[in-house]
Amino acid sequence: MKPSGRQMLLARERRRRLRARPLLHLLPNLFTILGLGAGLTGMRYAFDSRYELAVALIGVAILFDGLDGRSARMLRITSKLGAQLDSLADFLSFGVAPAIIVYLWSLHEVRGVGWALAMLFATCCAMRLARFNVELEDPEKPRWTLYFFSGIPAPAAAGLALLPLIASFVLGDTVMRAWTLNAAMFLFVALMMVSRVPTFSIKRIRVAPQYIVPLLVVAMLVVVFLVTEPWATLSVMGVLYLLSIPVSVMVAQRMQRREPEPRPREEAPEDSASVRVLPLDQRHPRG
Repeated sequence: MKPSGRQMLLARERRRRLRARPLLHLLPNLFTILGLGAGLTGMRYAFDSRYELAVALIGVAILFDGLDGRSARMLRITSKLGAQLDSLADFLSFGVAPAIIVYLWSLHEVRGVGWALAMLFATCCAMRLARFNVELEDPEKPRWTLYFFSGIPAPAAAGLALLPLIASFVLGDTVMRAWTLNAAMFLFVALMMVSRVPTFSIKRIRVAPQYIVPLLVVAMLVVVFLVTEPWATLSVMGVLYLLSIPVSVMVAQRMQRREPEPRPREEAPEDSASVRVLPLDQRHPRG
């Protein structure tokens, strides 16, 4: 019996799925898995009270998170598996790991309240990632939203949650380890993750030619300070990011006002079922 066209199509699709792929195509998922491993290992060092290593590994996870997306776009590789794997890795590295690290460092002093804040932070991170995945499929987003995130993205939220801990490596933990300060930061960042407050996205930022050289000089200085004074540099970067949030709100409001209003959709034709049908003797006679 000759196979039908549908059977042939399914067999061809199955062969395509089983076909060997270049090793380079595994690179984005490899970066994602490395970031996941960095987040897990950061928690392990936090259990041993080696907080500098724990924070450094969360930074490594942030680096790998940027590399997996960038490599996927450069190689033009998109897959549902990669998207789901990336979200799960981000939830662990930027939601669960910072919550555990800060709880062990400071919030354990208030036990139940501290653990509730840690759970709130991780839950808000999961909700933010789920909302982000859903909004990616929305084709009717206004153009100005392409330049902003809705709320604080998960990697930045992890950095802000760890900001008092990072600052304590420079300023000491007399003040920075206070549970009230860490609780306030946790609550603020958790609510900002699920908020609709626009924050800058560097993916769409364009640099004018006359600013390229000064920007490269600034980037070189940042790298030098990250090598020589990493904790002080990261603390300053965290404070600058916090200060950028009200600026991003003002810029977003200005862009929203300048964007033209979307055209109203044309009304759909009347449903045929709602049209009244006249009896034959009441219809108009033909010409």
